[in-house]
Amino acid sequence: MRIVSLLPSSTEIVCALDLQNQLVARSHECDFPPGVEALPVVTAPKFNPDGRSYEIDQRVKAILQEATSVYRLDADLLKTLNPDVIITQMQCEVCAVSLDEVQRVACEWLELSAEVVALEPNSLTDVLADIQRVADALHVSERGQQLTQELRQQFDTLANQTKGLPRPRVALIEWIDPLMAAGNWMPELVEIAGGINLFGEAGQHSPWISWEDLQAADPDKIVILPCGYDIPKTLEELSPLVEREGWENLRAVRSGDVYITDGNQYFNRPGPRLVDSARILAEILHPEHFHFGYSPYGWRNL
Repeated sequence: MRIVSLLPSSTEIVCALDLQNQLVARSHECDFPPGVEALPVVTAPKFNPDGRSYEIDQRVKAILQEATSVYRLDADLLKTLNPDVIITQMQCEVCAVSLDEVQRVACEWLELSAEVVALEPNSLTDVLADIQRVADALHVSERGQQLTQELRQQFDTLANQTKGLPRPRVALIEWIDPLMAAGNWMPELVEIAGGINLFGEAGQHSPWISWEDLQAADPDKIVILPCGYDIPKTLEELSPLVEREGWENLRAVRSGDVYITDGNQYFNRPGPRLVDSARILAEILHPEHFHFGYSPYGWRNL
């Protein structure tokens, strides 16, 4: 079977299903597990991804006023690769090539020979269902059932370990300028890790928040995990947040409980490594109880 994955998370799902050798192409953002970077790339951003958080936000919003996706798809290369299955998503217009674009290319160029599998992960339940959906499409349903069961057990084990612990109030920041809190599966990860999520609802898109909202909530801990950013890039982008008047007065800042994570590799990818994301949060929220070894490459104290 010839598989094209247009998402970092779906690439990780395919590999977790032991089908890495059947991948024939990837998105420009797929970089895990090691080895996938050698695959041909069939997507590219329509905007310049360099610059400050605010500049990127404005470029993306400008494109979305005129198009359904901020990425382009290399139809000629796809035709040459002649895939049997193309995996994409319909959850977020800024996460990957739009479903409409993929379906158009499949119809016009591939003459409907490729099956398009569209994922829509709004919650942890959806993520597990998507893993099974991919497994079914790739004819490894039993392996999908095994993998999803393993992931459920790992989430349940961590949730049981955090029961009875003090539950700090947590603000997850998914974008710095303008401010966005984390939604979708993120609030569930906070609960599993033993915290109380202050912004964003499980199963709902990530909400924009104001600086005044953050001040009023005055969280015990702030975890910064911008979409698509690793730790060095996040540190470069912090000034619009940490230079605000009143930043030093926040409870989390005064107590030294502000944390930077590799949002790109962990929290922003709805796939098997969300278990790692939950464990990272457990290390941050309850450092006296959990030492999984994710620091400093997965997270660090600001």
